[in-house]
Amino acid sequence: MKKSRTIVQTLSNSADASRAPADATEIGRTFAGIGVSPGRIIGPVLLMPAAVREPAVGERLAEGTSSEEASAALRTAAKAVQTDLTDRSISASGAGREVLEATALMANDPMLVKAAVKLITNGASPERAIWDAAASVAEMLHNLGGYMAERATDVLDVRGRIVAELRGVPAPGIPYSDTPFILVAEDLAPADTATLDPAKVIALVTSSGGPQSHTAIIARALGLPAVVAAVGVGALADGTRIFVDGAAGTILVDPGADEVALAKAWETSSAALAVFDGTGRLKDGHLVPLLSNVGGARDADKAAAAGAEGVGLLRTEFCFLERDTEPSIAEQVEAYRGVFDAFPGKKVVVRTLDAGADKPLPFLTDASEPNPALGVRGYRTDFTSPGVLERQLSAIAQAAEGTEAHVWVMAPMISTAEEAEHFASLCSAAGLATPGVMVEVPSAALTAASILEHVDFVSLGTNDLTQYAMAADRQLGPLAALNTPWQPAVLQLVRLTVNGSHDEGHDKPVGVCGEAAADPALAVVLVGLGVATLSMTARALSAVAAVLASVTLPEAQQLAKLALTAHSATDARRLVREKLPILNTLGL
Repeated sequence: MKKSRTIVQTLSNSADASRAPADATEIGRTFAGIGVSPGRIIGPVLLMPAAVREPAVGERLAEGTSSEEASAALRTAAKAVQTDLTDRSISASGAGREVLEATALMANDPMLVKAAVKLITNGASPERAIWDAAASVAEMLHNLGGYMAERATDVLDVRGRIVAELRGVPAPGIPYSDTPFILVAEDLAPADTATLDPAKVIALVTSSGGPQSHTAIIARALGLPAVVAAVGVGALADGTRIFVDGAAGTILVDPGADEVALAKAWETSSAALAVFDGTGRLKDGHLVPLLSNVGGARDADKAAAAGAEGVGLLRTEFCFLERDTEPSIAEQVEAYRGVFDAFPGKKVVVRTLDAGADKPLPFLTDASEPNPALGVRGYRTDFTSPGVLERQLSAIAQAAEGTEAHVWVMAPMISTAEEAEHFASLCSAAGLATPGVMVEVPSAALTAASILEHVDFVSLGTNDLTQYAMAADRQLGPLAALNTPWQPAVLQLVRLTVNGSHDEGHDKPVGVCGEAAADPALAVVLVGLGVATLSMTARALSAVAAVLASVTLPEAQQLAKLALTAHSATDARRLVREKLPILNTLGL
């Protein structure tokens, strides 16, 4: 009985470049993608291993292999995985170290290994045995709930690593290296961030994804140069030395003296950009408050330290994800208050739960929806699960009591003025004085004037607004050229939203909290269109501030006009960047 509880006890306790020459056929070869995070970096490539394929259902022991031999092979593989993860945890830090330590402990857990050996004795191959045994353990942890349920995915990670070891192929996830490298992958999932060490991974390049993909968001949050949708980069060999320009979206194999000079210049400029004085302004003194997007108290503390003038987007999903049940009001109050306390006397804009689409919740959303991006998500979950939103608003109001932060609250996925009016009434009932809505659906941009009759502000979520306006999934690499906020059609929707904020006698603020605000060149255009505030990852604040300070408001308005009247997103970006020489000077 004691052994059957080993893995549970383990989890409970854990809670408390050298140059490689390029092939002659590759030297000088360039790859074009979409730059999503600026920086000029030279380094060796390491490829992200392919995902481990599930062993065939019913796969049996190979002919001539005894169950004893297969069981010994399994034990050896499990021990090898444990050793590798333990070694990696020693050089890791923070959350990454905790994940690696917990995963290492469970890799050779007696209960897991014993369950797999039993299946091998019954004739299963070691790969199939560990696959099924881990599935059973993960289900058990999931049913326990709380911290244990959160660790179920770690068991499945161990499973993939052991299968890879048995097959003699690279383990899934971020590759390990003693020296810094440029990570090349098809795309990255949010879970990959736990073991991504920015001290070792110096740039990201993917063959898939788009400007708003997980990889792009990860790169901007970590301040890593990144290029996405670079078709063909997956064919590069490990160790190939490349130059990555995260602003231009280019990759060059075996860079020369010119690229070395650019990389050195970037080091100098990035050091100069490390400080933001806490006031966003144009050259003529026009103020543009620069806020930060955060996902919890830890993010908020970092944003405050970086000089953010407030929070333009508090993603409240961090309280709800990886849970089977709705968090209590008390749990939510504690989580939100940590963010509010980081910004006394400053604005904190709270986005209510944006569940659905790529953020499903078992107690709130329907995973069987045929098209979840156009389904019951964000504010719409109140249609099918009334009460969750009202309890969240009550928690936000309670968390705001006694703090000095100016708490605003907004709903995602608002499509009509009627919905905005209903949300405002819920805010009023909860005692929240400043309601607003996200403009992500084109209909909201087109009817901004009517919507603003009922709420006090709007904030443009350019990620989804672009996706919906262009009918292009933001995760799909082949559609990356469509899925950019530089599209003139998207900029027209921004303009219409700003115009609507001045109609009908009201003059209410329009902000941008989508990833577009973190692009220094696009930030100038947005201000020229009349956007009042910009919210971004804390790492982007200094770069955006530096570029905004190089132009006057009339100049920004002229650049906005150029972008609006361009024939394509590519032309819009090129025309604006040509008028902003500071971008090249700073390597942005």
